[in-house]
Amino acid sequence: MMINCLIVDDEPVARGIIRNYCSHLTEVNIVAECGNALEAKEILTAKSIDLIFLDIHMPVLNGIGFLHTLSNAPQVIFTTAYQEHAVSAFDLAACDYLLKPFSLERFIIAVDKAKENIAKFKKTPDEKNPPTTPDLFFIKSDGKIYQVPFKNCLYGEAQGNYTKVVTTDKTILTKMTFAEFIAMFPPAQFIRVHRSFLINKAMISHIEGNRIFIQSKEIPIAGNYKAAFLKSLGIAKN
Repeated sequence: MMINCLIVDDEPVARGIIRNYCSHLTEVNIVAECGNALEAKEILTAKSIDLIFLDIHMPVLNGIGFLHTLSNAPQVIFTTAYQEHAVSAFDLAACDYLLKPFSLERFIIAVDKAKENIAKFKKTPDEKNPPTTPDLFFIKSDGKIYQVPFKNCLYGEAQGNYTKVVTTDKTILTKMTFAEFIAMFPPAQFIRVHRSFLINKAMISHIEGNRIFIQSKEIPIAGNYKAAFLKSLGIAKN
């Protein structure tokens, strides 16, 4: 599987190091390089990109802010000299966070993570028939494995290293990261509305301001998710 990559860094030397590291990986194809986020946005519009190597401290728009602007972002590996942004990066479901200067070994580990994530969703050329979407999922909690139909799942809520899964008839606390939890769900039916909430659109009672009501639960809509959420409902943001 060939992975199309974009390198975004305002330092030519840093771009050169990533380019050199990529040359050791035959499955990595560098589609483009650029020095700022606005150029990157234009490239994403014109090219098919699977993975972005993204610096954080850049002129005009930093890497964190840039990722906030993408409604359907590719896999992202942050490459930065600043450790303090790691929490924000992982809140945005970044694949990995490489602290400069990083070794080739650490770089390969990050790319392998991205490859695993990409392989879950990217079709191979010989796939004549698309896989059917399952109508249920399995989740483990307290030594038990629960079968849950997607249609019965109300929402998921991040709780540290755990995820709370609320269904029509039970609440399950599972030891699973929120990113792992989100990856199980069909995006046409479920959408993230907050860094800590994934909801079932079919279960929405009503929306009031920046709040979604699902049964008796009131769920906040974060500002950076609102536009994509309303678009998925076919509603223009006012």
